[in-house]
Amino acid sequence: MGVSKNVQPYFFKSQATHSKDDVTISTLVTRNRFHVLARLATNYKGPISATIHIKNDEDGVDALTELNNLMENSPDMQQHVDVHLIVDDYDRQFNMWRNVAKLFAQTEYIMMLDVDFHICTDFRTTTLRELPKRFPELKQKLDSSHAALVIPAFEYEDQKDGEDWRKFPTTKSKLMQEPIDMFHRAWTRGHGSTNYTHWYQATEPYKVVDYNYSYEPYVIMKKEGTPWCDERFIGYGANKAACLYEIHLSGMEYWVLPEDFIIHQTHHYPEQTRDKERWYNRKLYTNFREELCLRYTRKMMADEEWKTPRADNLKTECAKIKGFSTTVQKMIGDIQEEK
Repeated sequence: MGVSKNVQPYFFKSQATHSKDDVTISTLVTRNRFHVLARLATNYKGPISATIHIKNDEDGVDALTELNNLMENSPDMQQHVDVHLIVDDYDRQFNMWRNVAKLFAQTEYIMMLDVDFHICTDFRTTTLRELPKRFPELKQKLDSSHAALVIPAFEYEDQKDGEDWRKFPTTKSKLMQEPIDMFHRAWTRGHGSTNYTHWYQATEPYKVVDYNYSYEPYVIMKKEGTPWCDERFIGYGANKAACLYEIHLSGMEYWVLPEDFIIHQTHHYPEQTRDKERWYNRKLYTNFREELCLRYTRKMMADEEWKTPRADNLKTECAKIKGFSTTVQKMIGDIQEEK
């Protein structure tokens, strides 16, 4: 991706020196969530790469003043947070903001996280210390950009219970005693592929086998060698799912960690705006999936990966698209003729 003149990388640069072999939280933040970013920095105490968007007007000046004050009064933000500032008049360019945060992350691993989630467990230790010892093959897949680690997401059944992060459980056993459920139970396709019923009993990482194109888990993955988020998705709806779909089609497996989890901190959404943008992005996503299937098919054939396990996700998902199998056979025939 290119970097426009409206992007100011490291507008605030973290003071701490973090190991390259660490996990950076890659996130995006708007003005009304500044205080949540400060809370995340205090809770995580690890590297955070945050894209912050402000408008180029008086409100933007006020937001910048607020951000400066927050940085001055938050030692943890000073230590751990790299702020990349975007100044323009375009709201909700979520995938572009995600790409900026990923691009300027300073460690080998990133976790794509919405800032409203509270980190309840030490997944850095799981990823960097426990996996190499207990599950070296999975760690190897992670390091070769063949796998991403899913951190299951939860929310309280009563939204009021999700307002005080200080009361959130910090172990799996305590979580299972809470009136809590998978994140966005009403939209099961978004997180259902994590298979929460299995997670409650799991003691080892397990592979996601019931993938669907609306699946949008929060994942840890290698920064290098993983796809970028498509920046045509602007506004609410399908933007993050499109990122995860391309990651899946590229040949990466999703593996769920059995002891780690995050919990959503309750806040209210502008539903009317969301409904309009979802309608537009739903149509865009349909065309995007077809385009992506053709693009990755061509790529894998050219790279001689079509007959390898790397293409399995692509073949399974894209076979669900009408006419894809016929198109693939024609592409194979064209390649054979050229030879």
